[in-house]
Amino acid sequence: MDVLELTFLGTASAVPTLIRCVSCTALRHDEGIWLFDCGEGSQIQLMKSLLKPGKINKIFITHLHGDHLFGLPGLLCTISQNNQRDAPVEIYGPLGLRHYLNTALCHSRSDICFQFVIHELQPLPFQLPDNIEEWPLQNDMTAPFHPKECPGSIIIPDENQLWHLYSDSKLSVKAVWVKHRVPSFSFIIKESGKTGKLDAQKLKSLGVSPGPLYARLKAGETVVTESGTTILPSDVVGDSIPGRTIVISGDSSDSSQLHKLANGATVLVHEATLENSLRDQCVQNGHSTPEMTASLAKSLDVKLLILNHVSSRYKPVSAKLSDDEKSAQILLDEALDILPAHKVLLAEDLFVYNVSR
Repeated sequence: MDVLELTFLGTASAVPTLIRCVSCTALRHDEGIWLFDCGEGSQIQLMKSLLKPGKINKIFITHLHGDHLFGLPGLLCTISQNNQRDAPVEIYGPLGLRHYLNTALCHSRSDICFQFVIHELQPLPFQLPDNIEEWPLQNDMTAPFHPKECPGSIIIPDENQLWHLYSDSKLSVKAVWVKHRVPSFSFIIKESGKTGKLDAQKLKSLGVSPGPLYARLKAGETVVTESGTTILPSDVVGDSIPGRTIVISGDSSDSSQLHKLANGATVLVHEATLENSLRDQCVQNGHSTPEMTASLAKSLDVKLLILNHVSSRYKPVSAKLSDDEKSAQILLDEALDILPAHKVLLAEDLFVYNVSR
């Protein structure tokens, strides 16, 4: 796995502006593109970017508020255009996502040309809002499927309150709960580590030519040469290369659960909706200030924090301001009070970040 690249398609909170669309982040890697959240207008942002919609093979929804969700039906219709594929698109999100998406697609008679699967995360009881009876979650698995929907699963958290979503030889995805007004999750994407490099010069001095023995040593096997020399992998293989970790958080006023999986993460993408002076209002609405987010990043010892989910009251850093307008620079400066400059970025729409090792 070489390419891990983040594209911020939407960085606004709650409502779009002329400059910022609502939440959507793309992760491009060797095997395709994964989307995290899909607010209204995400498909338009995709068209503005260098990403190919047909490469999207997984979509993760952090929570079911509209600014993170309302673009999903339209996006599926867009990537359906002239896009035949063998494997279904996998969609992950909180319980209720399947009911929402099927309602939108079925009542609009949207003809999707590929199959899709919806996996729902079962929230913990304390994640549910107090008025859940007035807004009941719909999770009837016997309800009619969209013609192109394949049966999915309900993902139950383990004893450590971790949701195991996906894993292959290169990448894995787990989720933890974060505190918000509705069930909300942070997704932790971990790249598998790489075996260290072979010392070709040392192997040559031991009389080993490139060939099957190289592969066996890389795989961790002890080998014996034709001359009878025993070679241990530790003799000729360098230190392993740790994989990268990317954390993409949903809306949250408390993301302390990330300490279970995200310590030392390569990148943390986290909201910073309002400035510190509005902390009480921010927390009441289930959001974080730059101080809260930067303090979290510092405690996790992440390599880089990218601030996201910016209130519409803040104009882009490069914008010219009138007397009654505020710049998003305020949010960045407040984070910089806690973290050094090389550890913080403020996301703008269509900003691309290559996640290096």
